[in-house]
Order: sequence, then C-alpha cells, then structure tokens
Amino acid sequence: MSDKDNIRIPFCRPDYGDGERAAIETAIRSGKLEGGGAMAVKCERWFEGWAGCERALITPSCTASLEMMALALDLGEGDEIIMPSFTFVSTAGAFALRGAVPVFVDIDPHTFNLDLQAARAAITPKTKAIMLVHYGGVGCDMDGFVALCKEHGIVLLEDAAQAIGATWDGKPLGSFGALSGFSFHHTKNITCGEGGALLINDPALVAASEIIRDKGTDRSDFLKRQVTKYQWQKLGSSYQLSELASAVLSEQLLRTNEINAARMKIWQRYDEAFAPLNQLQTPHIPAKAGHNAHIYSVLFATSEQRNQCAAFMRNAGIVAAPHYVPLHSTPGGVKYGRSSGELLVTNRVADTQLRLPLYATMRAAEQEEVIATLLEFIETANG
Repeated sequence: MSDKDNIRIPFCRPDYGDGERAAIETAIRSGKLEGGGAMAVKCERWFEGWAGCERALITPSCTASLEMMALALDLGEGDEIIMPSFTFVSTAGAFALRGAVPVFVDIDPHTFNLDLQAARAAITPKTKAIMLVHYGGVGCDMDGFVALCKEHGIVLLEDAAQAIGATWDGKPLGSFGALSGFSFHHTKNITCGEGGALLINDPALVAASEIIRDKGTDRSDFLKRQVTKYQWQKLGSSYQLSELASAVLSEQLLRTNEINAARMKIWQRYDEAFAPLNQLQTPHIPAKAGHNAHIYSVLFATSEQRNQCAAFMRNAGIVAAPHYVPLHSTPGGVKYGRSSGELLVTNRVADTQLRLPLYATMRAAEQEEVIATLLEFIETANG
C-alpha cells in the first residue's frame, strides 16, 4: 500500500459543485475555449466590482501576474525589489527574470508578513518597489507600508495569492498597491486548478498591462476597433487563462463569501482548541485585518518536534505540512537575490511551522480527528 493510499484527511480539497459543472458546459457549447472569452470577462468584472480596481486581467497563474508586473514597470538589470524571504519562489523569480534583484527581508514574528522596519532598513537608491505578501490571507500593515512607499517614492506591489476576499480596515487586499496578483491554484480558497488575476490600480499601467497580456501586441485596441491591425508593441507573453478554467473560476468567485465563511468556522474551531496551549504558537490576527481563513498553522519549540508531529499525523492518515524553504537559503535565492539583515524570524518560522488541513467541505468529525491527533502527540511528547 502506498503512502497516498493511507491518507484519509488531505491537506486541502477543492469545493466544486453543480454551478461549476454547468459553467463548463456553457463554455463548451459556446465553441470558444481559448482565453479572453465571456467567462474570463465575467471573472474580470467580478474583481473590478469587488476590489474597485481600474482594470482586472484574468491570467494563467499568479506567477504570470507577477511576471506581468515586472514587465509593466519596465524593471531591469540592477533594480531592487524588497520582499519577504518567506514566500513562494514566483514572488522573486518573476523579477529575477527581468534582471532585477530580489532583496530578502525578515518577517513579523506574529503574522509572518513582511516586517515594516526591516523593509525600511533595506531601502537603497536602487529600490524600485516593495512587494508585500499577505501570508495566509492576513493583511500586511497597509497603513505603514503605504506611508513608507509614499515617503520614498517607491512602487507598492501586492502578492495577494492567498488573500481572496480578505481586507485591511475594510478595504480589499489587492486594492492598495499599483498592481496586485491573485492565485486560483488547487490549494487556494477559490480555485480552478490553475489560474490567476492581475489587478491594476494605477490607471497609467492599464494600457501596458493589456499589451503585455496579449503577447506584447495591441490586440486589445484592435478588438475595440481603435486600430485596423494589431502589431507587436513591447515585450509580453501569452498570459490568457483558458475559457474552461475561467468558467470554473467564474462560479467559484460568486461563492467567495460562502467558501470563506465555511473555512472560517473550521479556523475558529482550531483556534479554540489550540490557542490556550502553552506549547504552541498559534496565529495572530491584527485588529484591522479581515482574514479569509486560508491557513491555520502552529509553531513548535523546535524543528525536531515539528517534524515528529508531521510524521505522527501522517501515520494516522492526516496530512499536515510545513511551508516555504526561505528563499534566501536556496541556491536560486543566493544566485539571483541578496539578503538584508539576518532573517532570524524567517528561519525560525520555516523550521518550526506546521499547517493543518483546512478546506470548506471538511466534516466536523474530520476536524475533531485532526485536533485529537495533535493533542495526542503533544501529550505523548510531554511524557
């Protein structure tokens, strides 16, 4: 029997229903399954209504959205982008592709978001932008970062891959920076398997972003009948999401509040069970952060305890997972980026964090089993 055969409670599970299936059938009947169809437009209008952005573009992934940001800002050799080391590789790779330098900065010990003072200390004359990552759908200190970027004339960017439906002081995450990116990967709250969105809040970047999305051509102007032929204008790529994936996404977006609310009940039940324990560090949510229950994780005293707990739960058929390998410690991070400061918090969190299973369709009995298994491990570890 394989290890997968033993899994009874997975780490994540998408919540697809009849609406998503019907939308796929509608897309098929349309005979138009390439990108840029009616379903993609429906998704874009949803984002423009929810976030109030100037323009939303549906993309194949958040990675694609991040690459589009680097192109739209015309970043190049030697330009520096401040970002957390505790993030997925795409956050840095999208800018390194253009020759820009990711500058890895430490995170806040409570939220695991970019630390404001560490970011301030990392600013140099080469700094062009600060890339925020709203970890677990919990907003960064938007008041502080908006003020910091304004003070230094730096572009504010948001990697909101995990933040669909989340807010800061009542305002949607993804609506603060000049550009922001979302993910609809299999592991996210709202998913179509693979997909993303680029939200454009700076009107001056709309035209360039549309050209970049259409392989560097002015095809968007052609479709609006503003030009008689479209042609190559600047660097771009094929950044359109297929109509089938857009169909699934269009229905998922309509269920954002429903899915996030279901996840929140699970998140809160975890917190009721684990927050009182002295042995674990549990999530901290700032007063202004309206999070979306994307991640519930606990921190152990040591990496050995974390690893033992993950193995203990896996043996019980439950998938609990660590998260990122800090980018500053990877071969790619060393080659293409640089660190600012010692990043001690980043290293500690990466070594001791364990994320628990969390999905909208999780049954109460499944969650109680996760809770009981983790408590059993703690009791056993304490002797």
